Amino acid sequence: MSVTSAKQSRRLLQDTHISLAHGNGGRYMRELIEDLFAPLLASPALDVQADAVALQVGQTELMFTTDGFTVQPMEFPGGNIGSLAVHGTTNDLAVSGADPLYLSLNAFIEEGMEVAQLERIITSLAAAAHEVGVQVAAGDTKVLRRGEGGGIYLATTGVGIKPKGVKLGLDQIRPGDSILVSGTVGDHGIAVMLAREQFGLRGELKSDAASVLPLTRALRELPGLRFMRDPTRGGLATVAHECAHAAQHVLRLFEPLIPVRDEVRSVCEMLGYDPYYLACEGRVVAVVDSIQADQALAIWRDLPEGSDASIIGKVERDEGCHVVLETDLGGERFLDELEDDPLPRIC
Repeated sequence: MSVTSAKQSRRLLQDTHISLAHGNGGRYMRELIEDLFAPLLASPALDVQADAVALQVGQTELMFTTDGFTVQPMEFPGGNIGSLAVHGTTNDLAVSGADPLYLSLNAFIEEGMEVAQLERIITSLAAAAHEVGVQVAAGDTKVLRRGEGGGIYLATTGVGIKPKGVKLGLDQIRPGDSILVSGTVGDHGIAVMLAREQFGLRGELKSDAASVLPLTRALRELPGLRFMRDPTRGGLATVAHECAHAAQHVLRLFEPLIPVRDEVRSVCEMLGYDPYYLACEGRVVAVVDSIQADQALAIWRDLPEGSDASIIGKVERDEGCHVVLETDLGGERFLDELEDDPLPRIC
């Protein structure tokens, strides 16, 4: 790409410096990717909206994804950065309809990190990989000087295979479709925040970080399944906006039907957070033909991982691409696209 094109992409971005909000999964991150990275890296295989992309190798369609992890604290109730790296990467493959097979691992370790903590993190990573059924096939390590890192950063790449006939994507969403979520939202974000012991708060809440493969495998053969995504950075609201933008219609969510733990709701009310924007690391949002929504819900609720699943909304045939939340009291409010970063370094 020419120098002129690069300058044009930076003008489109409107920003002169990068902020934490550019990594939160919301509007600023979308603009950063769409206005700077995508034009400069333009290639037929690049899909900035997908969790994983399909790469044709002979007669086999490989699914390919990559991710980075920077969490503070590195160990939190329900997991650590090691298990999170495995779950986060393989979950991106799973919601794309694939079976994960291989991972690569890059570890950026800060000088001064305790070897015992590093061993715990890599042991957890290995256990998570074994549980999911993937092999770490390649890797690299770098050591950063003291003060140049956050203990450890991990970067991973995942490869999987999608069964023939499984066709999922934002472009499949239609007006009338139903929106499902596999369990409670906001658990990971609040669990990590409590582990930081900020604001003098402590709690027993555990992160929902886990593999979603049982959930996606159970649903992916359903003919009416349109799309799946794990609501990580930016949470449920950000996935809802992605669906609304793709369908170019209104996405309506029903607050009484969205599962939120009492502990999460209480912390959010005290500190002014919105649980719909907080990261989940073991949940799936699915868009399903309304005719098969009840069947999809029953399939999920038969699984331990989906016992709290719920049908939480629908895609409405209406101009615009915004997200409307019907509240407990019967009113309505718009869920705006995320801008500020409420909890940085969360995943």
